[in-house]
Amino acid sequence: MDKENEYQEMFLAEALENHEELNNLFTVLEKDVHDKKAIDAIFRITHTLKGNAMGMGYEAIAGLSHVLEDVFSEAKNGSLKLDSGLFDILFKANDKLGELINSISSKEDVKYKGIKTKLEVFLRNSKSSVQTENKQGELNSISNNSDNKTEADTSVVVNQNNFANSVDEETSEITDEEISEISDEERSESADEENQHKITFSDLVQIPVRKLDGLMNLVGELIIERDSLIARGLESGGGTSEYARLQRITSDLQYGVMDVRLVQVGFLFNKFHRVLRDAANLEDKKANLFLEGTEIEIDRNILKIMSDSLIHLIRNAIGHGIEKSDIRKLAGKNEVGSVFLKARNEKDHVIIEITDDGHGIDHASIRKKAIEKKLITKEFADSMTKDEILQIIFEPGFSNAETITEVSGRGVGMDVVKRATESIGGKISLDTELGKGSTITLSLPSSMAVKGALLFELNQQEYAIPLTYTEAVVSLKKHDLHKVSSGIIANYLGKTISVIFLKDLFAMRSFDELYQENALYKSYANSQEENKIEVMVVSYNNKYFGLVVDKLLQQKEIVEKTLSRPIDTLDLFSGATILGNGSVCLVLDIAAIANACFKEKFIQKI
Repeated sequence: MDKENEYQEMFLAEALENHEELNNLFTVLEKDVHDKKAIDAIFRITHTLKGNAMGMGYEAIAGLSHVLEDVFSEAKNGSLKLDSGLFDILFKANDKLGELINSISSKEDVKYKGIKTKLEVFLRNSKSSVQTENKQGELNSISNNSDNKTEADTSVVVNQNNFANSVDEETSEITDEEISEISDEERSESADEENQHKITFSDLVQIPVRKLDGLMNLVGELIIERDSLIARGLESGGGTSEYARLQRITSDLQYGVMDVRLVQVGFLFNKFHRVLRDAANLEDKKANLFLEGTEIEIDRNILKIMSDSLIHLIRNAIGHGIEKSDIRKLAGKNEVGSVFLKARNEKDHVIIEITDDGHGIDHASIRKKAIEKKLITKEFADSMTKDEILQIIFEPGFSNAETITEVSGRGVGMDVVKRATESIGGKISLDTELGKGSTITLSLPSSMAVKGALLFELNQQEYAIPLTYTEAVVSLKKHDLHKVSSGIIANYLGKTISVIFLKDLFAMRSFDELYQENALYKSYANSQEENKIEVMVVSYNNKYFGLVVDKLLQQKEIVEKTLSRPIDTLDLFSGATILGNGSVCLVLDIAAIANACFKEKFIQKI
């Protein structure tokens, strides 16, 4: 469905709902013409319907809604009295409004100008009547306060009569065209009277998110049972072709439910114009927000989880990125900064980029601040690359701001963004150029319902690792691995990467044992030279490292569930799934493993 048809469908759903609300409110108001709440509600609905119809280019609906809005504007002001004659016209006008709305789909030609003219004439007469009463009151006041009959008095009486006559003439002025429209429409109404009260239904149904979540959980259970059934069939000598139809139907059902949960990122992006404006005002800066890819779709739950993070990144672009107008002028830039919020699809992921054309990030300044805050030592900082130094901004408590403001400087934010991104299996990266600006890129899964995983075996137990972090699988020999002071290394595509035997890691009671001597050498020492060593090469924060397992199994889509108490505190695992054979399979938390092995360990050892 293209964008125009989607907007039309949304308009029809809301317009039909408005039409039904008007019917109910007219019925309520007819019983109590002084019901102010009903009058206000009708005015609000007609105003909204008029605006939506004008935006979509439906002039007939907008025109009739506008007249109804004018009627109830007068009713709100107390200058129009509601009577039974008016309600007959109002109900007919609402019927005609319903026909116009339905004609968008049916393409039928609906005559509506007659009822519109009736309402316009009623409004003119009402306004003229009020003017007459006001003038009559003024003239009577003048007449009653006069003690003597003079020529001036006679003139007043003559003017009073002339005014009344002119009002009568004005209220009775209906053009021949208007009379013709009313007559034609009334003949048409009498011919179609039996079809006048057809009940219409919208093609859209509003469903609470909790029901969708419940349905998705049930589909996940169905997928698990399907895999279990196929596994049992294979054990008994059957083939996968017997279950091909079942697999296709359940997969279609799964992706169908996932598709229902998708929303356009523009739903959230459009809210950030105000966020940027408020942040710029607080910082006394000027900036504009530009949106791209607002039609890209993503799971609603992911967007909800990332909403606070995106707010922080927009504010961060103003607080740390965009310079003040005078500084930008000196640098030869436009005094008004630009922040770009972009979205695009990339395989099974949605890539969101937040780019600013500000000052950029000075890695030397980050390095200095990190040493001052004792996050790293000077010696360790000297051995770090620029990219590794930039990663420090994601550390808890770190801030590069010189002063604390409403927007920045508290050391809370980027670490939260990173945790939120990683909690849903996403990645965050930073690219910056001093003097030109920065880009923060979020790689998010398009759905949280299922994720690709690589299954492996360790100590006769099956585990899973998200494909998001998996770069490759390689088979090595013992002589391909080399012991160094802090662990084991190997060569991968010309790069030197650290290698960790997961057996050693799983045997530890806590990550504190990483700091013991030879903690990561035990499995290496016990391995035989002739045996193959299966290594999964993974990446995290642009750093590659290898995880050694007993056996690689298969690539598979899994339904991951979060761990419940009391095992929810395990740092090694992010969740669990159930395999086709019925066994529970734990999912590795690559972010936690990387942070424990390559951050804390090195800092403590220096």
